[in-house]
Amino acid sequence: MTAIAICLPAALPAHATPSDAIAEQRSVAESPRQVVLLHDDWRFRFGGDAKGVTDPAYDDTAWETVALPHSWNRLGGYQSTRSPDTNVEQGIGWYRLNFTPPPRSGRQRQVIQFDGVGAVAELWVNGVRVGGHAGAFSTFRFDITDQLRSGALNTIVVKADNSKPAPGSATANVIPLGGDFFVHGGMYRGVSLITVGEAQFDTLDHGGPGVYISTPNVTDAAAQVSVLSRLRNLGGSARMLRLKTRIIDADGAVVASGERPVTLAAGATFDAGQMLAIAKPRRWHGRKDPYLYRVVAELFDKGRAIDRVEQPLGVRSFAFDADRGFILNGEPMKLYGASRHQDKQGKGWAMTPADHALDMEIMAEMGVNSVRHAHYQHAQQWAAEADKAGMVVKAELPFVHQSALGSDAPTPELLANARQQLIELIRQNYNHPSIMLWSVGNEIDIGAAIGALQRGGKGPPAQSRDMLVALNGLAKQEDPSRPTAYADCCESVPSPLALPGAQILNDVTDVIGLNRYFGWYYGKPGDVAPALAALHAKYPDRAITLTEYGAGGAFTQHTDNPRGGPVNANGRPHPEAFQALVHEETWKALKTQDYLAATWIWNMFDFASNSREEGEAFDLNDKGLVSYDRKTRKDAFYFYKANWSAEPVLHLTGRRYTDRAYAVTDVQAYSNADRASLSVNGRQIGTVACADRICIWPKVALQPGRNDVVATASIGGVALTDSIAWTAPAADAGMRIRVGSLTGLSTVAGERFGSDDFFVGGKVPELRMGARGKLAPSDVTGTDDPELYASYREGSFRYDLPLPDGRWIVKLHMFEPDSAQLATRSFNIDVDGRRVLSKFSPGKAAGAARTAIVRAFPVEVKNGSMSLSFTAGGGPAVVSAITVLPQ
Repeated sequence: MTAIAICLPAALPAHATPSDAIAEQRSVAESPRQVVLLHDDWRFRFGGDAKGVTDPAYDDTAWETVALPHSWNRLGGYQSTRSPDTNVEQGIGWYRLNFTPPPRSGRQRQVIQFDGVGAVAELWVNGVRVGGHAGAFSTFRFDITDQLRSGALNTIVVKADNSKPAPGSATANVIPLGGDFFVHGGMYRGVSLITVGEAQFDTLDHGGPGVYISTPNVTDAAAQVSVLSRLRNLGGSARMLRLKTRIIDADGAVVASGERPVTLAAGATFDAGQMLAIAKPRRWHGRKDPYLYRVVAELFDKGRAIDRVEQPLGVRSFAFDADRGFILNGEPMKLYGASRHQDKQGKGWAMTPADHALDMEIMAEMGVNSVRHAHYQHAQQWAAEADKAGMVVKAELPFVHQSALGSDAPTPELLANARQQLIELIRQNYNHPSIMLWSVGNEIDIGAAIGALQRGGKGPPAQSRDMLVALNGLAKQEDPSRPTAYADCCESVPSPLALPGAQILNDVTDVIGLNRYFGWYYGKPGDVAPALAALHAKYPDRAITLTEYGAGGAFTQHTDNPRGGPVNANGRPHPEAFQALVHEETWKALKTQDYLAATWIWNMFDFASNSREEGEAFDLNDKGLVSYDRKTRKDAFYFYKANWSAEPVLHLTGRRYTDRAYAVTDVQAYSNADRASLSVNGRQIGTVACADRICIWPKVALQPGRNDVVATASIGGVALTDSIAWTAPAADAGMRIRVGSLTGLSTVAGERFGSDDFFVGGKVPELRMGARGKLAPSDVTGTDDPELYASYREGSFRYDLPLPDGRWIVKLHMFEPDSAQLATRSFNIDVDGRRVLSKFSPGKAAGAARTAIVRAFPVEVKNGSMSLSFTAGGGPAVVSAITVLPQ
């Protein structure tokens, strides 16, 4: 933002008369600007011959008729293969509109506004190319007065190009060059025609409102409000005008006003500053009190309003402190929230104002007080929703994933485009009180790291730092009142992506953002606390935020015990309960870190990404807490609602796992009640404390067939109830356990194995991976069911199996996984303290490594439980599956 001198409000200028004042009052109810929405009756075609398309006489009657918002892309669904209605075409889409513009006077201009076009746009009016815009997320405008024919039919043609970035493509020097999301093509936001005076609040200032508001000093007694009006005169003669600015409270009362004369030279711009004061201001205080004033700036010519702009004002002071975290209006406030992408199932990026409002409603329901706009500028409607809801916002530039298409430094053209998009981001969103951080990059080195891994660890690290430094400086220049941030993927993480020689990026911006996936891509969830603390110690003068954490969660993939084995983070399956466990354990570690300024879950909603084939989905990143269509909330949603929301919460988990594998299971609920009670089929199970908002009833017995599970609690005299129905097998039919696996399977003989459960101790090796993140198929021989041997538990461990009293046959399915231990591995197995196998070697018994072997023995169960112990001898014990059947 250009520095300006602040001019104090002036009295009525000398040339003003009482009649001017009367005319001015009368004009307040009238709108000097006329805005016409151009949303209907567009003709659209993807690709095809471009010859003649921009000619007004071109015949487009065979094209599809569409309404805005519109994108030709649709992707993402909950199935294992790509949906037949998917459209991931990238390239050129053409739009044509024939319309008659509203009339204008001789001293008016007509400006067309595009709220967002993916990703590179060009505009023709009546066959004349007006200009272009590169960047999928910003508002941009063109003055098309000279190309329009007043009172006649006019033709507008828009070329939208979302070609995949590649050398020579239209997007080769347009950010983002990559990222874990799909850049949709088309005019996916609105288009409007603005009729406005030649002398105006600048409509051509990078898509900004032309009025920029800040509150440089706020006390309980008064708030200083600085208003910069950027004025433009598109006429051929100088204009002597008067600028009047008012601040209006939520009840419609004027609480401050000021006016001053301005002289606009022909064809020139002028920055007019005013300083106003609000006595005893009511502060914008987040979710507690998101109070909004309005700033109305008007430009008068001899008492007649010729232009008017209205902008929101939230009076607040804030800071990000390295040790105290986030401080709003002098009060430390923990920020906890989620990231959000701007797409929805069936619509892609073509979201309506109602869609934006619903997203904010869902986030507010969960209890978040902060929103991260991932990874680009979001719609103005969404930012306005955040203002009204009291969300603290981190707004982001789409400098994502990589800074070059190859291993070179960023091109000057790419840097210029990033600078353009950053200026647009800041000016267009400057007045939103909810926005308190400008993010100038996200994981900009991860693309090079992934490429090096794909080349066997070869290749230079990204050369992104200089570009990040330049963008950070520009952001500080444009808006000194807000701190900057960067979101880092890789420094000091136990991941192959932390390549030696990578540039350090976390010392560039005011605030450090860390994207950390402990418990998902690496490590354990609790590891996040010491990892963040180490970086806090390394960067003691910078506030630390956790900008991403989370896990994938599928609605149709289930586990009997989320601790039973490793997850295939980059593939399938993604049990919903595993996602919930990662969030439970991560939040337990995060909530005690007082220095953390903010934490943002990745992600609020499942979103489209054509690089993903994971969980139960295709073309979706399933780390959201809510489904892509916004209709279903995952269990983890209710965990956070119980922790963050003031609304009474009681939610039984595992409600989609209706057909249970075992007749005994732990029952869990999330609640912000102190205690909760459980009944199953009318039988009282008991009342438990809800520590960390988690209520657990261990080892609950289910009856064969349907089971009605009911939880109850009370909060402040409000009775809460939640119920689910599960189907369970008969306990006297025994059990089959797939050891070391998060999910069960059915054998070729139709025998159902549940996932690993009832274990104590031991460890499960990492998954054996094949190409493209897919699980390698089991190569164990000597069995009709090799996948039963794809996992195993190893070490010294035991299984405490809940079984009815009686006589049983136990079968242990084993193999030798390591040919190097073929001759040395041996271990002992005991049942209830009785040795059943001594110094057993599965490799020797089978005669080879990776060959299935089964051992069976009879057991008599007393007191409803059997303890099956595995003790390491010449090597760690190993077992892949356990079958217990009645004798």
